[in-house]
Amino acid sequence: MDVILKDGSLGEQSFEDRDGARTFRHTTSHILAQAVKKLYPDAKLAIGPAIDDGFYYDFEFSSPISSDDFKAIEKEMKRVVKERLPMERFTLPREEAIALMKERNESYKVELIEDLPEDAVISFFRQGDFVDLCAGPHLSNTGYVKAFRLTSLAGAYWRGNEKNKMLTRIYGTSFPDKEQLEAHLARIEEAKKRDHRKLGKELGLFTLMEEGPGFPFFLPKGMILKNTLIDYWRKLHEREGYQEISTPILLNKKLWETSGHWDHYRENMYTTEIDEEEFAVKPMNCPGGMLVYKSQPRSYRDLPLRIGELGLVHRHEKSGQLHGLMRVRCFTQDDAHIFMTQEQITDEIKGVMRLINEVYSKFGFIYHVELSTRPENSIGSDEDWELATQGLRKALEEIGMEYVVNEGDGAFYGPKIDFHLEDSLGRTWQCGTIQLDFQLPMRFEAEYMGADGEKHRPIMIHRVVYGSIERFIGILIEHYAGKFPLWLAPVQVKVLPISEKFFGYAGDILQSLKAAGIRCEMDNRDEKIGYKIRGAQMEKVPYMLIVGQKEEESQTVSVRSREDGDLGSFALEDFVRKAAKEAEE
Repeated sequence: MDVILKDGSLGEQSFEDRDGARTFRHTTSHILAQAVKKLYPDAKLAIGPAIDDGFYYDFEFSSPISSDDFKAIEKEMKRVVKERLPMERFTLPREEAIALMKERNESYKVELIEDLPEDAVISFFRQGDFVDLCAGPHLSNTGYVKAFRLTSLAGAYWRGNEKNKMLTRIYGTSFPDKEQLEAHLARIEEAKKRDHRKLGKELGLFTLMEEGPGFPFFLPKGMILKNTLIDYWRKLHEREGYQEISTPILLNKKLWETSGHWDHYRENMYTTEIDEEEFAVKPMNCPGGMLVYKSQPRSYRDLPLRIGELGLVHRHEKSGQLHGLMRVRCFTQDDAHIFMTQEQITDEIKGVMRLINEVYSKFGFIYHVELSTRPENSIGSDEDWELATQGLRKALEEIGMEYVVNEGDGAFYGPKIDFHLEDSLGRTWQCGTIQLDFQLPMRFEAEYMGADGEKHRPIMIHRVVYGSIERFIGILIEHYAGKFPLWLAPVQVKVLPISEKFFGYAGDILQSLKAAGIRCEMDNRDEKIGYKIRGAQMEKVPYMLIVGQKEEESQTVSVRSREDGDLGSFALEDFVRKAAKEAEE
């Protein structure tokens, strides 16, 4: 595809590449905006970026619209595509740019221009009689966009701030051909069925309440799932030589100033006052881990020191950005911090990568890796950044892991390796990360005594595997469509007595299962067995044990599998061994 780049030069991109797909969909958002302005001339334009798998555009309409209006908008978009309008980039001085947008009654664009730095290049893109403030890049003409669909409407506060006006956000997606579009729409429909908010409610895992927006409530079955993930995490980390700690949720302002978070992350932090001193609720675990490291003298013989923490962190997310368990205001971060010498960097990073690979393989995920480099808003010397970046690159190359470079997307204190999972619907989620940090040990004046008898500065790795346990649960719900493998299922076996006469035998079975460590329940409702089976199927329970007169007399159980249907009759001890072995594997 021919594209107009941000500097106005011509280039080529492929839709198969991430940047090419985003350029394609960003252009589609402009086509949407042009169509809306044609049909609703008094509508005001806000922003219209590409997003993963699609795009959106925010508008202020003088009167509400609905999804019933999509057909007319799409018809106008098709006309714009058919005309193959060339995209033309031009720039204007600040005052002329503001005058142009005022002339077109685009108050949101005026505000955006006024907020740009004084030395910013203010660029626009024109297609036919439509002009939009935009940095680009864009396709060279509208004719490339062969297949698109508007998918949904939502309310969105201007700039994500609930104090601002509520705008109308139109979501859509686009592809180079109809076949790719249809396949994507089919995935969207499947994703709706798997929505973790819907399944979480149906399966009794978690709930969200208006008394705590963005603060999820985990229900008993959800806690079983969460604790199973935590138990697995603990076993792996104990095996790998990590020591677990717990640090306070509230720490004083001085600490966050030392760490740099007060200057670089303050707007996302909750604060309070204790004894006339300002405190912050921790958005990160790393400063607390740093204090634990400094709590006693350290020697080179102590390194590498691997410290793990399942820490509850709080971050102020804007209300319009909250989304089930995927975007919350408090979550459990499965942090670990490794303190080491410079010579240990490569081996430690490789060890973390092997651990992350083991975990993701356990859940059946495939993934790709990105190396994110120094952002503009960073701290530390060029020398330290170069050394840290090369340390990550070397570990990736020695372990033979393919990766792409994501320029400028590192943390403010160091470069990082990000792991992007692909779920069963082909969607990607960024979860694990490995960050190499020279800055925090320096800011906290952390030291260890070297073999030479001199004091040295340790180097620090920040890393997570799940990332947010809450978000990881949301991903797993959708990945498995709520049908968790046996080891994860909150209820692994449901005992279904045919009638009240068999409650005693069913109770004996329940006790045998519990004694073997199998999570189980009994359905003792006064209902027909077919109704009980359908209920267990709706709850997505892996195994159902049907108990009646024949089973009681022969001391057996009739087994139904969620995946394979009727498995026939089993001696109870044989089924217990089978289930225990499957759960262990």
